[in-house]
Amino acid sequence: MKKIVVAGAGGFIGGHLVKELIKKGHIVRAVDLKPLNEWYQVSSDVDNLVLDLRLRENCYQAVNGYNEVFNLAADMGGMGFIENNKAACMISVLINTHLLLASKDCGIDRFFYASSACVYNGDKQTDPRNPGLKESDAYPALAEDGYGWEKLFSERMCRHFREDFGLTTRVARFHNVYGPSGTYDGGREKAPAAICRKVIEAGIAGKKEIVIWGDGLQTRSFMYIDDCIKGIQDIMYSNIEEPLNLGSSEMVSINQLVDIVEDIAGYKLNRIYDLKAPKGVRGRNSENTLIKKYLEWEPSVPLRKGIKKTYDWISEQVVEESRRKKRTNRFNK
Repeated sequence: MKKIVVAGAGGFIGGHLVKELIKKGHIVRAVDLKPLNEWYQVSSDVDNLVLDLRLRENCYQAVNGYNEVFNLAADMGGMGFIENNKAACMISVLINTHLLLASKDCGIDRFFYASSACVYNGDKQTDPRNPGLKESDAYPALAEDGYGWEKLFSERMCRHFREDFGLTTRVARFHNVYGPSGTYDGGREKAPAAICRKVIEAGIAGKKEIVIWGDGLQTRSFMYIDDCIKGIQDIMYSNIEEPLNLGSSEMVSINQLVDIVEDIAGYKLNRIYDLKAPKGVRGRNSENTLIKKYLEWEPSVPLRKGIKKTYDWISEQVVEESRRKKRTNRFNK
């Protein structure tokens, strides 16, 4: 049994991680900025704290008396949010800075930092046929403006706290995590959830079209949440000191992702391509040679299987929300 702090516990990945750590018998302190009623998942049998971890004193309060820290906290979202909120994304550097300082001073044994594939050099992501981004492709540095630079800087900070102060730090670079109990609307959702929602809403409304950001040819790999949670723990308790890719190597175009969702839904839609919308790099994929070498494992949930589970969950939420609106409208009349 360990005493573990999960920063960003009110978020999509953090909520799943908290539940997994509880299942394994650990004592967990869950921390997030959002009010408790806005957390994606709330576990009642943990110490839930609402704290702004950008503030140094709150980080000391969060980690004091505990053994390990998983830092998943950040102001972030899908490409639409990242491209339009660069300064807000950069300010998240305060979270990792103050959590590292508090962890050093409070005797934390291990510290995990959730980085991102957005740290990779943009010049290596101009071709949709991306062969996969190796960990070394982060340098020479040309990260995603705002969010990517914050992540790359925080990676370096973890490294130097390990070298200078002996704090055991582990870093994983996430590649597009998706699954149930996450954001699917409101502007912070990522492509799998957004496309599921759009297809579901089109079916409910009887619409025949879907709007796709970009030309649909841009490519990505998407990692199901179960693989992500396993990878986080395996990397945290490994001897791997360098940042490591944590993502699926099953690359698809956005058009292919829409094909999968349409197949699950059982109907086709006419596609309208919004070429002015945020669309990110042309090609990004996870190259998994190192994770297979170190852990003899890589994320392996097939995309269609994970999308089916995600689609079913989002469908339940959208249908229930539609029913609530109808009930409210009838009541107001």
